[in-house]
Amino acid sequence: MGAETGNENRFTFGIDGMTCASCVRIVDRSLRKMPGVKFVSINLGTEKGYVITEPGVTIDDIIANINSTGYRGLAEVPGEEKIMKDFKRSRRMMIESLAVMIPLTVLMILHMTGMHLPWFPALEAAAALFVLLRPGRGVIRGAAIAAIHFHANMDSLVLMSAFFAMLTSFLNISGVEISSFGSISVMLISLHLTGRYIESHLKYNATSEIRALLAMKPRDAFIVRDGNIINIPVESITAGEIVAVRSGERVPLDARITEGSCTVDESMITGEPGRVLRKEGDELTGGTVVENGSVKAEVIRTGEDTFLARMIRLVEDAQSSKVPIQAMADRITGIFVPAIFIIAVLSGLTWWINYESFRPFLSWASSYVPWISTGTGAESTATFIFIAVLVIACPCALGLATPMALIAGSGLAARNGLLIKNGEAIQTAGSITTVFIDKTGTITEGKPSVVSHTIASEHLPVLLALENSSIHPLSSAIKEYCAGLSINPQINVSDIKETAGSGVTGILDSIEYFIGRPLDNSIYSSMMSRGETVMELRINGAAAGYISVADPVKKDSAEALTLLKQLGVRPVMLTGDSEETARAVAAATGIDDVISRVKPEEKLFRVQEVQKQGGHVCMAGDGINDAAALKAADLGIALGTGTDISIESADIIITSGRLIAVPAAISISRITFRKIRQNLFRASVYNLVAIPAAITGLMHPAVAEICMILSSISVILNSAGIRKINLQEIKK
Repeated sequence: MGAETGNENRFTFGIDGMTCASCVRIVDRSLRKMPGVKFVSINLGTEKGYVITEPGVTIDDIIANINSTGYRGLAEVPGEEKIMKDFKRSRRMMIESLAVMIPLTVLMILHMTGMHLPWFPALEAAAALFVLLRPGRGVIRGAAIAAIHFHANMDSLVLMSAFFAMLTSFLNISGVEISSFGSISVMLISLHLTGRYIESHLKYNATSEIRALLAMKPRDAFIVRDGNIINIPVESITAGEIVAVRSGERVPLDARITEGSCTVDESMITGEPGRVLRKEGDELTGGTVVENGSVKAEVIRTGEDTFLARMIRLVEDAQSSKVPIQAMADRITGIFVPAIFIIAVLSGLTWWINYESFRPFLSWASSYVPWISTGTGAESTATFIFIAVLVIACPCALGLATPMALIAGSGLAARNGLLIKNGEAIQTAGSITTVFIDKTGTITEGKPSVVSHTIASEHLPVLLALENSSIHPLSSAIKEYCAGLSINPQINVSDIKETAGSGVTGILDSIEYFIGRPLDNSIYSSMMSRGETVMELRINGAAAGYISVADPVKKDSAEALTLLKQLGVRPVMLTGDSEETARAVAAATGIDDVISRVKPEEKLFRVQEVQKQGGHVCMAGDGINDAAALKAADLGIALGTGTDISIESADIIITSGRLIAVPAAISISRITFRKIRQNLFRASVYNLVAIPAAITGLMHPAVAEICMILSSISVILNSAGIRKINLQEIKK
């Protein structure tokens, strides 16, 4: 799945065959070497990849590169049908292996406790060969892919361990004086397949948010053609066509109501329960549910351009991305497998050469550890330790530590109306010290209305013509006011130019008109002290009246700013409006720091000023004048109700437009990063404890495999805890 954005392409795709962090590293390294590839992120948890490339690179090029590494690239992200098919196959392989392992383990215990079974080594050899070639053939295939392309992965370690354990059984029945470890071979494959099944089940549950979003995409819709209503697939609908949506149905695509009214459940957008009334002229978002009423609406966006499609793409991209802390884990896993193989060989050789010297230690340890035997001989003991070290080495938990937390964190954010565009934002948010917040449309509703004016009626058509060319949120109030007076805007105003943070100018009959920031605010101080914004009309530079607009504060703004302070974050209002208006809004919401009358480049300067002092800055805004500051800030948060350029410049998008989501976004990000650190600690502690135990002969290979599985499960379950958190708990 791909999308073109300006001078770059973005692709999200599936990758089949990856089993551990080493596999991820191989695919990642190969893609990074491709000409034209600017960014690569491979996620083991979702088995997906995400790349940003120059325009000339295609998805076919990406897939061909992945295939060259031995893994299989998938142009389309695997759907639920394939996921379930793979899940059922892993369950079948697990059951087959356990059906052999369980009775064999019982016989092994009987054999080891005194009931000598002379035919048992032959049974071990046969069972090991069957399990390896039948349910374990996927392990052989994974290891073979790695070997052909000159690298090693988790399958390589498991296969080597199982093969050498099985080999001891064949050597034993051939007369070689070595203990038979064929049962361990069966255990290793069986436990490995069991771990795979459990991991796949947990990962399937962890990605439920994406599947829930995909379920919101209607497959067909009713459209109006030639006066008839017909049912066709959504893919066949084009922009401009009229769709009919009745009570209880999902809106098929983004559309604008042309006839009728309805109440809509928009919780998928806002993350909040409740219904909203939509009438003629209002927009409907594809995927939302019409609960009462029926409407006809003109389709305005289709395919990958719809809100829901963009939302799904952003969540997938976030789940497939990396955070800076993962670079450390990647470096470790890059050297881990070959280093452990060398350690395993050296450990086995050391025990084989110095067996008699180490034997007293084994005698002492056998009193505490039941599986240690002191009479098996140097060869058997060295083989036992070699296998145990290899099994311990699988860095699976380390590879899952970051992606599983990202999956859960971005899913939680999506459920609460937050879209995290990149994984780096999750790590960055934890260190935010200052949040600069735009006023209009962010702290306030952004839907102002005219309170008073002194502009002569003959100048109102010129005023309307100027404001029709403006994208400033306050312009809508003037447009609505003039529409109520039936003002005709069809006049020939030329050379219209908008200066962000200042106002709009235009020429009519060689006369220059300007509407925007007053030259002297003191004239309007009484109105500004009430939170009103005053725009002055100037004709050829001379004041010709004013128009006063009030923009009500959002209901949740005061609570949001209080929560930011509780998080230890300093909120600062950063607005181009007058100081009097800004101070009035600040007083109503509890903001202590206010910076007013700033132009877009000054917003950027303010952000950089705090950064130079060592602070970490978040910028929250919704307008074109916020775009530069959003991009420069350590963390940019844009309201989904804002302009496209502000949304494109941000790291996190608030689809609900509610300011309360800003502290929620920071909290979710901090929680997610805390889970990542916990996961990395758990994975590292496991290896730091288990590897020395294996080298000293205290770790049985089967126990090592169980510990490895439990380590991975622990990481996944710890990450899954994020999904249980709700927005109300975050607010507390």
